[in-house]
Amino acid sequence: MVATVERAAAVAPVRRRAPMRRRQARTALAFLAPALLFFALLFFYPLFRELYTSVFTGPRADVYAGFGNYTKAFGDPVARHAFWVTVQYGLGVVVGAIVLGLVLAVILNQRMRGRSVFRGILLVPYLTSIAIVGLLWRNILDPDTGVLNRALHSVGLPTQNLLAEHPLATLVAIAIWQQVGYTTVLFLAGLQGIPGLYYEAAEVDGASVWRRFRHVTLPLLAPTTLFVSVIGVISAMQEFALPYLVTQGGPDNASDLYVYQVWKTAFGFRDFGYASALSYLLLIVILVLSLIQLKVGQRGES
Repeated sequence: MVATVERAAAVAPVRRRAPMRRRQARTALAFLAPALLFFALLFFYPLFRELYTSVFTGPRADVYAGFGNYTKAFGDPVARHAFWVTVQYGLGVVVGAIVLGLVLAVILNQRMRGRSVFRGILLVPYLTSIAIVGLLWRNILDPDTGVLNRALHSVGLPTQNLLAEHPLATLVAIAIWQQVGYTTVLFLAGLQGIPGLYYEAAEVDGASVWRRFRHVTLPLLAPTTLFVSVIGVISAMQEFALPYLVTQGGPDNASDLYVYQVWKTAFGFRDFGYASALSYLLLIVILVLSLIQLKVGQRGES
């Protein structure tokens, strides 16, 4: 009898807490509902609206085309060219940012005066608006009034027209300049997370500085490198501001990145349905890249 009473007393508080927890959950949901609704309107409505638009064609997107816009994209040489240019741009930016960021991270990981100041300076371009970055470099590289050519002319050197002669390489260099600070900080965090015991053991075994870097540092930085590479490629696939502000996709579409081509298709040629289809194909590519990152990351952890 006593045991039965004790069990009932132990269960009773749980039964009283359940309605209270439900009330708390309803209260929390009531407070979250406006934010969730706002998020749904800003995210899901444009997403499904664009999917709906992608199956129509014409200046007003009022002529049903089915999957015609999607099949057109695979046979469109302009879209294929823009995608290939974007792949080159992304690989150049990612490789350059990883190599330069890793070198700077190794340097800043050493004990030296003013390294905190250098870290802050490196982050300034990354924290600067991409619109300001584009306009800044446009003014620097302008062939007629740019700061670069004025400086070259003042010292008797021939002027350069990088925007016309090497437009894609110029965009890659600008993007690396902006992103290398962020990449450096990520690699620096990874370096500081490596236990010093590994380096001490390698040094005892007679490993040189290069061998310690190759067999200790690089393998342990693999997750960081994977993250930086995938995020960099995804960011490059969505790049719009730099070609728009610096090169306008030229000359002769040499720097015509994919998203810039989507913008021209929508607002230049007024083909909103085809532009929406191009955007959804880009979304599929980005999702595939994200899944690859997830799978490779899971294999690395296992």
